[in-house]
Amino acid sequence: MLKGKTVLLGVTGSIAAYKTASLASMLVKKGVKVHVLMTKNAAHFINPITFESLTGNKCLVDTFDRNFEFSVEHVALAKQADVVMIAPASANVIGKIAHGIADDMLTTTVMACRCKKILAPAMNTNMYENPILQDNLDICRRYGMEVITPAWGYLACGDTGAGKMPEPEVLYEYILREAGYPGDLAGRRILVTAGPTRESIDPVRYITNHSTGKMGYAIARVAAYRGADVTLVSGPVDLPRPLFVETVLVESAREMFEAVTARSGEQDIIVKAAAVADYRPATVGTEKIKKSDGDLSIALERTDDILGWLGQNRRDGQFLCGFSMETQNMLENSRAKLAKKHIDMIVANNLKVEGAGFGTDTNVVTLITRDSETELPIMAKEEVADCLLTEILKRTKA
Repeated sequence: MLKGKTVLLGVTGSIAAYKTASLASMLVKKGVKVHVLMTKNAAHFINPITFESLTGNKCLVDTFDRNFEFSVEHVALAKQADVVMIAPASANVIGKIAHGIADDMLTTTVMACRCKKILAPAMNTNMYENPILQDNLDICRRYGMEVITPAWGYLACGDTGAGKMPEPEVLYEYILREAGYPGDLAGRRILVTAGPTRESIDPVRYITNHSTGKMGYAIARVAAYRGADVTLVSGPVDLPRPLFVETVLVESAREMFEAVTARSGEQDIIVKAAAVADYRPATVGTEKIKKSDGDLSIALERTDDILGWLGQNRRDGQFLCGFSMETQNMLENSRAKLAKKHIDMIVANNLKVEGAGFGTDTNVVTLITRDSETELPIMAKEEVADCLLTEILKRTKA
């Protein structure tokens, strides 16, 4: 999604500068044109040659360097940039940017840029918590800049607290959201469910399924990248919580029902990708059920039908999308589910198709509505999510 984009990375005097080299490498591998601007103090922590080797572009430090490629270099770079990220951003440079001081190549270029600017503060905890620094960050936010909250942990100075620059993977996601996707879902409220549920048998055992949550998490991430206000209701999964998303963790089908129905009225779009248990034990043992020589039978009862409830209780203009995983008669069963649940779209896939199903990084799906069926080829789940959201957007535009 970032291929062909131009990213300006500003590097200031902080021990965290080494992380920016990894970020630059990551961006270049994605086909991004990366230009690095450093303060003179930053060059004490990392050599400009490092960035020149990684990006293939001259690393700029001196505003008056005569060996440049463009006629007025800071203006030329500013015009090319799709996004600027200053990482690490020192207290000194944050203060300059907040008050319009442009006295080196980095701050001069930032002043000339019209694109989005993202700051990743990195410094001693006491400096970060200083009211002056916080006021300067508020000024930057007021001018439309985004400020990434520092990580908490052990700092190079020996203190422990807020002030660590986040890892390159986190910084990359901020750039991806800003420059890699259109903001066409801005203002939309989207709820996504993901993962399995666990239905307790006793304090030791439970009934569940093979869902890993990857598809639902991909939908939540991409919706957030595209500007939506996203709530993710997730069953138990082994996945990191997505950035830019409010994540609600649940375990059982009943907990997921309560979490979804409590929030459904305020949503514009609901995508129910979770694999919710259809049945749960009628009674849950308070102690571990001991094995015996004979067979064991467990009485099961139906769980709450979340999608059915949503179809019966939707608010005006709300778009509902469900998922259907089948092992046979995929289209027929999915069409029947679409009608029975009174929803707008169902995403159908067959567990037996190579590249689809639980635990994979790809999927093969068919998007089914009352008047159309669109079969997608095998894709990464993020690409499936993007196609799905585009189709939903077409059907929800006023």
